[in-house]
Amino acid sequence: MSGAANPSADEPARRLSADELGRLREAFAQVPYARLLGMEFVGAERGAATFALEVREELTRMGGIVHGGALASLLDTAAAFAVHTLLEPGARTVTVDLTVHFLRPVSAGRVEARARVLREGRRIVIISAEVTDQTGLLFATATTTYVRQS
Repeated sequence: MSGAANPSADEPARRLSADELGRLREAFAQVPYARLLGMEFVGAERGAATFALEVREELTRMGGIVHGGALASLLDTAAAFAVHTLLEPGARTVTVDLTVHFLRPVSAGRVEARARVLREGRRIVIISAEVTDQTGLLFATATTTYVRQS
């Protein structure tokens, strides 16, 4: 996108319909692992999705910080749903790689993972995601690749 683009001109194209949001919520309800971790679907638009996680003792490791696997799962889930916003109903994808950079420990509160599609090809989709707290403090970043399944 060029710096001269009018952000509001892209807004209607990025907004999802009520039916599309309903399909995302239904899809999320079919991911028992995300429910086990306590993830919450916050919202989505075309090519982007946000999920949240409330820190609780069951998600921590020694030292009282959130286990990296919980944060990686949050990032991967947000990325998956960012891709899902671009798919036709019934289409499927799978993660083929996930690189996470942990920048600082999380020990309390609520964190959100925001993911956005960087590049969409015919079969491969590249996504960037980050975990922040409610003040915007950055805790982790990720890049991930998804492949469309036939």
